[in-house]
Amino acid sequence: MNATVIGAGLAGSEAAWQLAQRGVSVALWEMKPEKRTPAHVSGDFAELVCSNSLRSDQLENAVGLLKEELRRLGSLILEAADATRVAAGGALAVDREGFARYVTEKLRAHPQIAIHTGEVTSLPEGDVIVATGPLTSDALADHLAGFLDRTLHFYDAAAPLVTFDSVDMGSAWFASRYDKGTADYINCPLTEAEYAAFWTELVSAQEAEVHGFEDSGVFEGCMPVEVMARRGLDTLRYGPLKPRGLRDPRTGKEPYAVVQLRRDNAQGTIYNLVGFQTHLRWPEQKRVFSMVPALREAEFVRYGVMHRNTYLDGPRLLDRYYRLKALPRLVFAGQMTGVEGYVESAASGFLAGVELARRLRGEPPVDFPAETAIGALGLYVSNTSVTNFQPMNINFGIIPPLGYKVRGKRNKNAELSRRSLEIVSGLTL
Repeated sequence: MNATVIGAGLAGSEAAWQLAQRGVSVALWEMKPEKRTPAHVSGDFAELVCSNSLRSDQLENAVGLLKEELRRLGSLILEAADATRVAAGGALAVDREGFARYVTEKLRAHPQIAIHTGEVTSLPEGDVIVATGPLTSDALADHLAGFLDRTLHFYDAAAPLVTFDSVDMGSAWFASRYDKGTADYINCPLTEAEYAAFWTELVSAQEAEVHGFEDSGVFEGCMPVEVMARRGLDTLRYGPLKPRGLRDPRTGKEPYAVVQLRRDNAQGTIYNLVGFQTHLRWPEQKRVFSMVPALREAEFVRYGVMHRNTYLDGPRLLDRYYRLKALPRLVFAGQMTGVEGYVESAASGFLAGVELARRLRGEPPVDFPAETAIGALGLYVSNTSVTNFQPMNINFGIIPPLGYKVRGKRNKNAELSRRSLEIVSGLTL
């Protein structure tokens, strides 16, 4: 049994691992380090090009449920994330470099996986999982467009990173919102006057040129901070700069606005600006973001960047197992399928790998119903009744309701998670 996986991001890495664990010989192709995209800096697999956070780890949150399903089912990505976790309150954040290194070493050591480097410009014969991501190379994208007829796109952005030593801790403090978990975030407060000055410069700062970009073309879950700011003076204060649940120990009061920094590596030497995805020109990022008092002398080790993400018209092209309806030997995984987010990408790679292995062994598909987060994602992407298809994060809105009342939203979500995990525990993969 043989299969080819193209792309060793989170989805491709997960798919290759699931295939190999089930006895399939995998040819895993990755174009790095021979060729890189503007968003990539490392030669390792499963490189995190945006945030280092895999978001909430709580079962009252849909992405927390998705992570727990993957954990229980033997996901390589969740194994790596748990092994390289850094403190982030109720979220699962990872040491960016350690995480990618962990995945790379596991895949390179697997006897069923043969690693090939170089750009793939056309699809090979046989069973193939295409997991080249939203930054698929132009040559392969053109090849795919030739028989897929139509692809779609939106724009995504990454936040800058600063060194811990350059943050003025005399103007900031460690805490988690509402004291949830441990005090893992650096909180950088702004007064009303400081916030107003910051907002004025942010909305008028010079942006980097991105061909074809318009504010309407961004994904809501990863919106550039300057685009969000243009929606109104107080938009940031109700978004990434909201002060709710935080109390400045120097004043005993809630600040007017707060910029939060989250640890980006295990050593705690590098932090990222939470919610500060941006496509401002680099000198402008330094100028405007340094207006935050605690960041006046900040050393930026990486500036934010923007890139174009390409995805497929899933409801028209794919089935619930991410297979191409017109040519089932071709399977897609990752953000190019229309799932959005690290964990969602890994989940699509997981399902694609598991199902291809079962098909190669002559076994029927596993029924991940809509009551599970893994199943709900696949059903959303392939739902032919969806109009104006857009990328989506996992959420409880695409999971069927309980059918009985549970008081309180958190309790209801916890019960939805309990139901899902009970189903997952009964599956045989």
